Amino acid sequence: MKMNGNLKSYLNKRRSEVDRVLESYLPGPTCEPALIHEAIRYSLFAGGKRIRPILCLAACESVGGRSEVALPFAAAIELLHTYSLVHDDLPAMDNDTYRRGKLTNHKMFGEATAILTGDALLTAAFTMIAEKGLAASVSPKKVLKIILELGSASGSTGMVGGQLNDIESQGKEGLYLEKLKEIHTHKTGVLIRAAIRIGGILGGAGPKKLSQLTAFGEKAGLAFQIADDILDVEGKEETLGKPVGNDQTRGKWTYPALVGVSRAKKEAAVLIEEALESLKSFGPEADSLRHIAYYITHREK
Repeated sequence: MKMNGNLKSYLNKRRSEVDRVLESYLPGPTCEPALIHEAIRYSLFAGGKRIRPILCLAACESVGGRSEVALPFAAAIELLHTYSLVHDDLPAMDNDTYRRGKLTNHKMFGEATAILTGDALLTAAFTMIAEKGLAASVSPKKVLKIILELGSASGSTGMVGGQLNDIESQGKEGLYLEKLKEIHTHKTGVLIRAAIRIGGILGGAGPKKLSQLTAFGEKAGLAFQIADDILDVEGKEETLGKPVGNDQTRGKWTYPALVGVSRAKKEAAVLIEEALESLKSFGPEADSLRHIAYYITHREK
């Protein structure tokens, strides 16, 4: 099914806004040391979809907030996400050669520079939140909440822990579905949930609305990773920008490997329906969030 025209326009508009904020915030490629800034920009502007920051903006709008207030904080989420991709591609991790149709950072600039690129992106994410928080009409308490959300999602009990569990499970026998859900939730889902919660916080969501956004984020985040698993089986290399079948080659546990492609698709569809159910009390201002949820399981890359 093709992307709805209105959604495509929305995604393109928001992606451009996020890119403009990132472009204006980061040091130029000639700023010393020039190599690290070139490497940062190489990976950050490699053609990412900006789904996480866009979800943040849509969540802010869903509770009546203004997306322009959330924009710099949403952009910071993309800095952190890109750090995770640069490090995931390293030889000690997934040892990938291509990302989004381009050589990975360590293949382009060397392993040491790639490690430092990831370090710099991670640091820049929190620096940007602090800097923009001081300049924006956002309360210090909200800024602290945002830092807590992002730090918790990306640390050892979140994304980093999920990545380690994913590595340790490769090639092992007897992994069960609940354990795979746990790995996927931590590796991918928690950052998506955090992006949505941060948008809700910035939009002024009360406890009930924030709880509903959290439920939406948890379901949508897991569905996103299942969709990635499926794309590694059914996707096209020219569309994905990297070879397909890598998960099977590495002995990774995925939904298609554990339950088959057909059931994996059903699981993802059920999760999206449950995610949308979490938004049933929201008005039309949450429609962008609803459409993005559908897009998660119907995207081609």
